[in-house]
Amino acid sequence: MATENEVRARLLTDFEFYSRHCVKIRTKKGTIVPLVLNRVQKRFLKAIVKQQQTTGKVRFVVLKARQQGLSTVITAWQYWWLSQRKAQKGLVMAHETDSTITLFDMYKRVHDNCPARLRPHAKYSSRGEMQFDILDTGLRVATAGGRGVARGETLTTAHLSEVAFWPVAFANNNFNGLVQAIPEEPGTACFLESTANGMTGKFREMWVGADPNAPTHNGYEQFFSPWFESDEYREPAPADFVRTPEEEKMMVQFAPLLNSNDQLFWRRRKIALNGAALFKQEYPATPDEAFLSTGRPVFNPDYLNERISNPVTPIKRMAVEDVPGSPIGVLKEHPLGELFVYHDLDPSQNYVIGADVGMGLRASASVRKDSDPSVAQVLDGDLRQVAVWRGIVHPDYFAKVLMTLGYHYNSALVAPERNNHGLVTCVKLRDLEYPYIYTEVPEGTLEAQRDSISLGFFTSERTKPLIIDQLRAYDRDRDIEINDLQTLREMLTFIVTESGKMQAEEGEHDDCVLSMAIAAYVHDGKWKPVEVSQEHYTNAI
Repeated sequence: MATENEVRARLLTDFEFYSRHCVKIRTKKGTIVPLVLNRVQKRFLKAIVKQQQTTGKVRFVVLKARQQGLSTVITAWQYWWLSQRKAQKGLVMAHETDSTITLFDMYKRVHDNCPARLRPHAKYSSRGEMQFDILDTGLRVATAGGRGVARGETLTTAHLSEVAFWPVAFANNNFNGLVQAIPEEPGTACFLESTANGMTGKFREMWVGADPNAPTHNGYEQFFSPWFESDEYREPAPADFVRTPEEEKMMVQFAPLLNSNDQLFWRRRKIALNGAALFKQEYPATPDEAFLSTGRPVFNPDYLNERISNPVTPIKRMAVEDVPGSPIGVLKEHPLGELFVYHDLDPSQNYVIGADVGMGLRASASVRKDSDPSVAQVLDGDLRQVAVWRGIVHPDYFAKVLMTLGYHYNSALVAPERNNHGLVTCVKLRDLEYPYIYTEVPEGTLEAQRDSISLGFFTSERTKPLIIDQLRAYDRDRDIEINDLQTLREMLTFIVTESGKMQAEEGEHDDCVLSMAIAAYVHDGKWKPVEVSQEHYTNAI
């Protein structure tokens, strides 16, 4: 039998043991019961422990379906941490006053029901603060948008709830300072949790930045739980229940978690009540499904999400390396190369390259959102996305990148956008004497006179819908193969605004979309080169 000291030691280090014996929660039925972790909560705790053992601290962005118990387990974890350690300072912040009160009541319930021998002495407890005076540890609650929140403070732990619904002005002006109030030291923790709310905002930004493959990783880890991981989300299906083709695909894609008609029937009932769009936001099957666009999507979101959920892994990454004394670089494999390759070079193929020219790194830029990337999309004769180059370079150097790619891909036709600083790239390509630059000749011109030819592709109010509609048609009819995850995600956030403009949703990029649209437009349709035998060629001569 374990001694009292052994039990106390386990309560200090084993949260699941502590939660089962010391934490009481209110159930949906209104009863007060011990917190026995469910499947989702156990998986989350395992991720917390692993990160803490690896880094010494805890940093999570939690994208959740409704009522899976993740807010509850974060609440219990933060109380467990604070109530047994000295000189700690915790913060709880929600998006609105009612939610702040609800969260504080959860913390107070945990405190009031904690066994007396483990419950720290509270100097005072109000609607806004809980202070453990002997431990010199405290917990404060606040509402996003309040004045002076965490200014000048150093926090040990923070539970930031429903971040996607925080007031925009507050999030933009205060969020970074709030997160930076938690030092990058062992024993600290920060949890950002929320259901999704559109494709923009601080929560979306933090989620994207927490992707381990993000160009600039923010130091957080993603945690997502699909709706079908919760056992309670099911309802007895009728005996004559027949799955739709979509449901059949889901059963295969999300097995073994999605494994019964009862789950599908529950899903049907929820969709019938609230609509498919709201269901996906509140009960997502994948992270990308959760983030719904605020505008009318240009491309089919269901087809995009299907491919995003089953991403294609690049066969290699390559970088353009300079060759001393040569205007042409050379492509070499590199684990951090800007060129993501999805198909090997085929000497018999004809290739086209569409390019969106960015300004490069701005003088004051310090993070990715302040930079303007350039993108080159490589399509082969079968309209397959063979490779994507994406990087931060100045427009004149991008010409060298494009020429290197062009010669590598069998002297490909290169079509840079010539708008604004794109003109610098086009002129540089001409000066470097790359012979296969896409040119536009105005209609009605009898011959290609030098002063009537425009290098590159000009995107205007007239041509932009033309190339986007062409790409949308190719994608709708499955005529084009798009493999790159970033390209697919940008297509998902490419919308038609209320004024009728086609553009990226606010806060998102569209460089991959526009470069792909240019490549698809200058491409001459799906075709395969005819192989001519040497004998045929000799006879023809």
